[in-house]
Amino acid sequence: MTRLAEPIIAGLAAAADPDQAIGMQRYMKSEMPFLGVRAPIAQRIVRNAVRAEGTTAWEDLLAEAELLWETASHREHWYAAQQLTGYRSCEGRLEFLDLYERMVVDGAWWDVVDNCYRRFGMLLRHHRGQLDPLLRAWAVDPNHWKRRTAIIAQLSAKAETDVALLEAAIVPNMAETDFFLRKGIGWALREYAKTDAQWVRTFVDQHSGELSGLSRREALKNLPIR
Repeated sequence: MTRLAEPIIAGLAAAADPDQAIGMQRYMKSEMPFLGVRAPIAQRIVRNAVRAEGTTAWEDLLAEAELLWETASHREHWYAAQQLTGYRSCEGRLEFLDLYERMVVDGAWWDVVDNCYRRFGMLLRHHRGQLDPLLRAWAVDPNHWKRRTAIIAQLSAKAETDVALLEAAIVPNMAETDFFLRKGIGWALREYAKTDAQWVRTFVDQHSGELSGLSRREALKNLPIR
């Protein structure tokens, strides 16, 4: 172990609650076991380890996050790895892309995958030339979690949302029956409706026969009834 992974793993182990772990694993429907460490406690353990080491250099955080991810025996180790990638020094760094892809593919569930959308959004903002074609490819990838990531990658973009990319991510997935894809489409449209309600209304109207009821309801959830 190196400078951050070791104290984080030790801290999580010390805070483990086997009784909580059973319920957490059941709730998350996870084959991977939990230690039973509540999120605020786990997050504090990571912050304290980073503070004690005295570095937030992206190179250090990437190395430690990769180590935590690759050696994880419990889901909290994955969460800790994701938290390490959330420091400002890591924002928009292409060097993290391979790790983020592993998080989406290995994580393969909403708790892990949805923690990545801001990371992809920042990469898109800083490296549009590389991320635009990647997300367009992911929108039609056999892996549904990559598809969901492509759909929700711009959740925080607001006025900077690339509607052509948003549409390219949503349209190929409108016929999919997967709950998380349908929910993701609705989520992405609902968030963008806060910026441009008319665009979302028009999109929903144009695709009324293709969007699932779930996607449509989510998209229009916060808009006034006409």
